[in-house]
Amino acid sequence: MRAAYAVETVRTAERELMARLPEGALMQRAAAGLAAVCAGLLGRVYGARVVLLVGSGDNGGDALYAGARLARRGAGVTAVLLDAERAHGGGLAALRRAGGVVAGGAGAGGAGGAGAVLAGADLVIDGITGIGGRGGLREAAVPLARAARDSGAIVVAVDLPSGVEADSGEVRGECVRADATVTFGTYKPGLLIDPAREYVGAVRLVELGLDLGAAEAEVEALQHADVAALLPVPGAESDKYRRGVVGVVAGSERYPGAAVLAVAGALRGGAGAVRYVGHGADAVIARYPEALVHAGPPSKAGRVQAWVVGPGLGDDAGRALGDVLASDVPVLVDADGLRPLEPEMVRGRDAPTLLTPHAGEAAALLGVSREEVEAGRLVAVRELAALYGATVLLKGSTTLVAPAGGAGAGFVRRPVRVNPTGTPWLATAGSGDVLSGLAGALLAAGLGAVDAGSVAAYVHGLAGRLAAGGAGVGAAPVGAHDVADAVPGAWRGVVGRGRAAPGAPFGTA
Repeated sequence: MRAAYAVETVRTAERELMARLPEGALMQRAAAGLAAVCAGLLGRVYGARVVLLVGSGDNGGDALYAGARLARRGAGVTAVLLDAERAHGGGLAALRRAGGVVAGGAGAGGAGGAGAVLAGADLVIDGITGIGGRGGLREAAVPLARAARDSGAIVVAVDLPSGVEADSGEVRGECVRADATVTFGTYKPGLLIDPAREYVGAVRLVELGLDLGAAEAEVEALQHADVAALLPVPGAESDKYRRGVVGVVAGSERYPGAAVLAVAGALRGGAGAVRYVGHGADAVIARYPEALVHAGPPSKAGRVQAWVVGPGLGDDAGRALGDVLASDVPVLVDADGLRPLEPEMVRGRDAPTLLTPHAGEAAALLGVSREEVEAGRLVAVRELAALYGATVLLKGSTTLVAPAGGAGAGFVRRPVRVNPTGTPWLATAGSGDVLSGLAGALLAAGLGAVDAGSVAAYVHGLAGRLAAGGAGVGAAPVGAHDVADAVPGAWRGVVGRGRAAPGAPFGTA
């Protein structure tokens, strides 16, 4: 499990550690780790041209000390100071002793030679602002961020790209776009959540020895080993009821495909049986003769351990939703099922409820714009979980799963899960229907709503990568059925790797 902590939690842990260490030791640890990562990215340090963008905080000090280490190994290091009067004195002196130089002030448009210096760089270290930055870059830093981006150099951010908000992942203005981010002590939420996630590049964690054992994480990301431990495995005495029967209420005369895809996800997700209710019965049976179909209503369809309701239901969504929510088993609500949903329909339920909106649906549920949800995904998913008293899976480039929220003195806020797998090729019609069926099967198997949602998102993301042939260059378009068919392979991959060793680093699993 990878955990990310709030800025104030990190600072408290840093203060406690610094009180036990010699003065400056913690910054030297950070600088050593930063320099090591930069050296690895350069390959050959001697003769490389390195530019430091230095702000007035500790991140600027980290950049200066790291630059000094690279200069001692033969790199040509130039520091561009945004505020010469407030630059870290010890770091600046160390850089000069090592042979580094200081360019003219930043200035508008990269005046004082800063723009020309960046144009010739092999690697740029972004130490403009730290984890406490808010509201994007200030005006004087914007030309430098743009020049760094246009230089063709490798851009390495110190702790977090400058301009990104550490606690929320929001980007409220111009910010640095990094190829890699070297973060210290622990992950910060903004490194894992979009829109900020798009700016951080590959994340490298430098351990500092912080004691965070008693602190509550803000965000956590599952790894292969975590998912492998949660995936249900049938035993010798299992039958279809012990494995879990999931009911699927989906599809309509206009959208029968949604029914087929949701059933596909449920079957690939290990359900012992799938009971289908809806107008897509003929299409479902033609594709999956093992499905059990019923004309409805859901409450008359037979025994299930969980319900999935909503994909492609159209005008029938209201009646079906009310019938399913009246049951005493876990319910996943997706797509058309979210349109008639009101908080009071969910908050009184004893059994878990899992809502799976995309950004547009989340915006409608909250009464805000889609842009507001996409700009503040962490805030939005927590608000939805609190408003509806339900677990919420907010789909997107970084899928988030927030535990059912609440209020009052006795309520303890638990971490939000962020999914590290996936590919942009998953943004295709019907992909969400497969995810709903998969998560529904895991609910029926006995997983809690948070685990079912986050494990389903993880496996679904891996299946998307597997179907597409990767997550980056060389990947190819896929359809939703391709994703469903790739779920068993993704499942096998998780179990095979997860029980032997931890998963790959965030963003590469």
